[in-house]
Amino acid sequence: MSELAPRRLRQLGEVRVDQLRHVGEKRSAALRSMGLETILDLVTHYPRRYVDRTRRVDVSDLSVGDEAAVFGTVSAVRARRTRQGRSMVEVTVADDGQVLDVVFFNQAWRARQLSVGVQALFFGKVGDYRSRRQMANPVVDVIVGATGEERDASRVGRVVPVYPASGKAGLTSWELGGFVDESLRRAGPLLDPLPDWVLRELDLVARTEAYWGVHLPASLEDVERARRRLAFDEFVRLQLLLALRRRRMEHEAFGVAHRVDLADLDVSDGDVATSLLGQFLAGHRYRLTEAQRRVLTEILTDLASPVPMHRLLQGDVGSGKTLVALATMMVAVDDHQQAALMVPTEVLAEQHVASIRSDLAELRISDPRVLGGTRPLEVQLLSGRLRATQRRTVLDRLARGEVDVVVGTHALLTDDVAFHSLGVVVIDEQHRFGVEQRAVLRAKGANQSGPIAEPDLLVMTATPIPRTAAIVLFGDLERSVLDEMPHGRIPIVTTWAQTGAQLEACWARVREQVAGGFRAYVICPLVEESERIEAASAVEEHARLSKNELAGLRVGLVHGQMKGPDKEAVMNDFRAGRLDILVATVVIEVGVDVPEATVIVIEDAWRFGLAQLHQLRGRVGRSNVPSYCFVLGDPPSPDGVARLEAVVRSADGFELADIDLALRGEGTILGARQRGRSDLRLASLTKDAALLDAAHDVANRLVHDDLVDQPALVDELRLFVDEDEAQYLFKS
Repeated sequence: MSELAPRRLRQLGEVRVDQLRHVGEKRSAALRSMGLETILDLVTHYPRRYVDRTRRVDVSDLSVGDEAAVFGTVSAVRARRTRQGRSMVEVTVADDGQVLDVVFFNQAWRARQLSVGVQALFFGKVGDYRSRRQMANPVVDVIVGATGEERDASRVGRVVPVYPASGKAGLTSWELGGFVDESLRRAGPLLDPLPDWVLRELDLVARTEAYWGVHLPASLEDVERARRRLAFDEFVRLQLLLALRRRRMEHEAFGVAHRVDLADLDVSDGDVATSLLGQFLAGHRYRLTEAQRRVLTEILTDLASPVPMHRLLQGDVGSGKTLVALATMMVAVDDHQQAALMVPTEVLAEQHVASIRSDLAELRISDPRVLGGTRPLEVQLLSGRLRATQRRTVLDRLARGEVDVVVGTHALLTDDVAFHSLGVVVIDEQHRFGVEQRAVLRAKGANQSGPIAEPDLLVMTATPIPRTAAIVLFGDLERSVLDEMPHGRIPIVTTWAQTGAQLEACWARVREQVAGGFRAYVICPLVEESERIEAASAVEEHARLSKNELAGLRVGLVHGQMKGPDKEAVMNDFRAGRLDILVATVVIEVGVDVPEATVIVIEDAWRFGLAQLHQLRGRVGRSNVPSYCFVLGDPPSPDGVARLEAVVRSADGFELADIDLALRGEGTILGARQRGRSDLRLASLTKDAALLDAAHDVANRLVHDDLVDQPALVDELRLFVDEDEAQYLFKS
């Protein structure tokens, strides 16, 4: 690579690693096995930590419990197998006559790396073994090799970067650092795609300085300045892509401006209303909360616009999202358009159909095709469980416009589903569906309905997402939040039953509630190996409880391996009160609504994630009587303890979401993002919230100016998304 002009990241991505010195066929294959194929891959393979050599401690000064960097010479090395068959390498490190034992487990290659005479930096925690100081599995950087060759002194510096290395690939952190070092030196200056005003406003270092600062820092202050700039780059790329997607939808999508009247939100029981929305709200068993009124005002404003709505509705468990969704659908149906509700499971779809039919039973819509000119609203189910003839009938009626509301699973996405005029799409439990599935359902309105118009889209989730994660995951959607419970709801009492006495009290509470005419759930633990094993454990637990703690009660069982009709039959028996207790796996995690259920017992609760525990707890407390949640089990890890303590301490799903993010890190949450290469490698949703806000603002300002003066930035965005998305976003 020449060193004449500043280079774009795309150019680094076009140079293979085998063009570096000392990277032959063997090392090239090793790098490929780590996903490092180009120079761009190398320079974005960031250090996982840094060893500050100014904090180096002499062996003589080490104390047990210290975390320190020790420089010494290998004086002895021995490799052997433990009694359990694990490889073990024991190394003695000498420093001015003082010795430190270093041991490595399951890293047999260390015996070759750390031969006698090697001088290296060992970073780790000092322990005690048989009255001798010892480090186990420390981070190692070889400074002087076995033949006496010294590493490049300029790379050792005062701060040593430690890279995610791979013993299997046979590459050390030091070797990886050498490849990165050569890559940066040969690349020369890097083109900075950000406008100068962004760098000035946010006090960001230039891109070249950032890459050198993160890989070859002179101080830890250099590292933080560099990390901040590169983290901003990650955030702003994501925000630009989301802002561009939102802008294209606003400019190109043609929707329907629905007739709305905000006064409909003020109707009360007994009022005479002319619109379907007003009639629905006047006859509903719950009056609107202030949060529901606020959210519906936002939604109705969207529906009145010719620009299709794209809105995310976040609401805690039991906050009344279904009422908001039904109110939204009534606006479309009143305009003689159809509404579709997509849910993740057949059990949930069937339950929604039953409850929606009940909620809309009194409503009628004008239809000149029927005698008398009006008819009841038609609500139909579309799921994989329907027989072929039933499915064909529903599809035909849907295409003719005879179905007003259709509720379905992924079955709504198949090619043979066509609408007469799809006006509103509601997607429940958004985390179960991806961007592409949203787009397919929207397209059915634009391409297959009578008028060529894109439907309004309302995406719902009962799994609260921290605000920072929502900006990253759903930045192309406007966001509404339901943060208030319906009137009359009583907080659920949550208890972690640990002692024998507490467990007895738990089962006594279950029996007491059943005796009072209420019902209970018992959730069997999540078994990660397979649904079949999980089902078997549920069957066993059902049998055990029926003979012991729940003897004499009517106990039903539901698990994922049951056939659909069998599962629904048990659920119907539980809803109708023919069963007192339902032993279940997580098939009842979302959406199951039985107001008479007042107790839930979650066994081995530490196996569940925090969001899942909160969802499960939300299966009770769905009426105005006291409800109880018991979490059982002895967590084997501090994280498990923290989850159970959190769910006992707080019933606020949004607070729990923030705790969950802190416990799990953003990796799991961001796994929901299903497009492009723009992963967050340095940026942190927890540490960098202010930086994310700044990136969100900058992206909106840049997109507002059409990016016409930012060709380098546009080129970089193309680099970080797949071809289909690039064609969609940049076709103008």
